[in-house]
Amino acid sequence: MIISRTPYRLSFFGGGTDYPEWYREHGGAVLSAAINRHCYLTCRWLPPFFAHRSRIVYSRIEDVPDNGAIRHPAVREILRFLGIADGIEIHHAGDLPKMTGLGTSSSFAVGLLHALHRMLDHPAPTPLQLAQEAIHVERDLCREHVGSQDQTAAAFGGLNHIRFAADGSLDVTPVGLPEERLAAFESSLMLFFTGFSRYASEVVTEQLGNIPRKTRELAEMAAMVPEGLRILRGNGDLADFGRLLHESWMLKRSLSSRVSTPGIDAMYATARTAGALGGKIAGAGGGGFLLLFVPPDRRGSVRNALSTLLHVPFRIDFTGSRILYANPAALETPT
Repeated sequence: MIISRTPYRLSFFGGGTDYPEWYREHGGAVLSAAINRHCYLTCRWLPPFFAHRSRIVYSRIEDVPDNGAIRHPAVREILRFLGIADGIEIHHAGDLPKMTGLGTSSSFAVGLLHALHRMLDHPAPTPLQLAQEAIHVERDLCREHVGSQDQTAAAFGGLNHIRFAADGSLDVTPVGLPEERLAAFESSLMLFFTGFSRYASEVVTEQLGNIPRKTRELAEMAAMVPEGLRILRGNGDLADFGRLLHESWMLKRSLSSRVSTPGIDAMYATARTAGALGGKIAGAGGGGFLLLFVPPDRRGSVRNALSTLLHVPFRIDFTGSRILYANPAALETPT
């Protein structure tokens, strides 16, 4: 049996520039962080004593006669990509719900690839390998409208400056902060569940179609990445990071009519009145988690103002995708 744990992520600046429709012409960059809320995958070879060949357990249970019949697209395509036709059992558990803007589907892909490489007794994959394979699976094999930041953040972990070149290559630079500065940054971030979920592809499809008309806005959002880095690495007031988040959110709302809703706008306005300096809806938009930058002395006020929403405490996860447990017997394929 193999158990993998893979973090979800929050993106601060540069979201939208990690899509090939943008970066293959302009290049792209994001400032993002993995968080200590995770996706867990448990995998084992399924003994040949059952009527079904494989069992896949997530929000539904699939008992299938062969792996090509699996309905979960990422599971089916990852097994095909790795050449796995033997019977297998896969169980998924996540700390946070899917379709909420935290890159849950990409964390799933990274974590499953990591676990299955271990089951196949392959050389330990690097974070870059896991990220690139997950991008390939989601974009090329599953035909999903996904960018390249979610898989990268999940595989590497940490607080990172991620750059996307026109040739599709990735460059990941950790943002090293002194312990006191990092603690101050983490204590200024709050995450709330809005109660809404949506398919990111529905939001992204409109955004991608708008790219030719939104070049100026996306270029401005890309320029906020080095500015956010400058604020974090400097010795000045971190409140400037929150104000920059607000500017970025105003720009992001202009990319598509689906990025926000009247309800989300009202929540955001309430948080700002209570003391939040800035924030954004995580991911493509349209619902899910609301990230806010709040001075520590205003956290109580903001939490009271948003008392109808679920507050989710978190810290930055610096481990990335990892194998928590590996039973050597799991590497023996049943015959």
